[in-house]
Amino acid sequence: MTRKVRKPRTPVKPPRDSRPRGVPQAAADEPIEAEAEVLGVEDEDGGAEAPDLQAGHETAGDGGELVPFDPLSRYLAEIRRFPLLTREQELEISKRYAKYRDPEDAYRLVTANLRLVVKIANEFARATRNLLDLIQEGNVGLMEAVKHFDPDVGIRFPSYAVWWVRAYIYRFLINNWRLVKVGTTQAQRKLFFNLRKESERLEAEGFAPAPKLLAQRMGVKESEVREMQERMAQSEVSLDQPAGPDDESSLMDSLADASPNPEERAASDELRNFARTQVAEFERTLDGKELEIFRRRLLSEEPPTLQEMGGEFGLSRERVRQIESRLKRRFKEFVKAHAADLESPGG
Repeated sequence: MTRKVRKPRTPVKPPRDSRPRGVPQAAADEPIEAEAEVLGVEDEDGGAEAPDLQAGHETAGDGGELVPFDPLSRYLAEIRRFPLLTREQELEISKRYAKYRDPEDAYRLVTANLRLVVKIANEFARATRNLLDLIQEGNVGLMEAVKHFDPDVGIRFPSYAVWWVRAYIYRFLINNWRLVKVGTTQAQRKLFFNLRKESERLEAEGFAPAPKLLAQRMGVKESEVREMQERMAQSEVSLDQPAGPDDESSLMDSLADASPNPEERAASDELRNFARTQVAEFERTLDGKELEIFRRRLLSEEPPTLQEMGGEFGLSRERVRQIESRLKRRFKEFVKAHAADLESPGG
């Protein structure tokens, strides 16, 4: 009889630390202080905390473990390397760039103010899912500010650049708020950014944010306020999406065709041909100044004035007006006499 021999149990190994090699526990858990200082974000315990953004993953360590990767933290760590400028350095570089347009001077001004862009972009963090998109647009505005800055005006460059940065962020938000643009004109963009603030201000004062009251407070028409409220409240719907879960047709197939049907097109063509024929026949009954006044005053898209017509024929303005009125009356009677059997397009 064969006897079974039990193998000794292998001792259970303690769970392996999932931190990347070479990173101590405190360093792995601590947020980067500079990011929180720039963004001005604090947790409930009073400590600084980096904002929660879309995190990716990267491979780290010899074992190939996946660790969280925060692109915003990486970006903030990169811009921390660029030194800030003192007032004297900023003025010197700005004047030198305004005179020689050296790209190196523009680079110094831009990199020294990248933290300012992050701070401004964080003011709009609730309006987008990715703060880096706002930072990118703000950086474009910062570069435009460098191009247009005049150091002889007497203000510091950051005070001037903040307006360019905000303008580019505003434009990005309004262009990407919806697939269909909410505001295209300057007045609509102003309404888009101020409507919600004014509504909250009225509610804080104890008033209902009615369109009429909002229009009075913002100095715009009530119809414009109503239109913007409807635009912001509605969501986009794709006309190519299926009409139902088991329906292969799209929403586009259910829309009514606004073009005229064949009967309406035939009736419209018939009326147009009739009008063209009547005009040609009526002109045969005219001659001289009556024909010229009929063609140039009644048929032209840009008719001359009564004074101009009177000057050509040696007539007064009143006499030209009388001839024009008589021609209208005669043409109306002429058409009625030849349109007894003609039906209107509506049947």
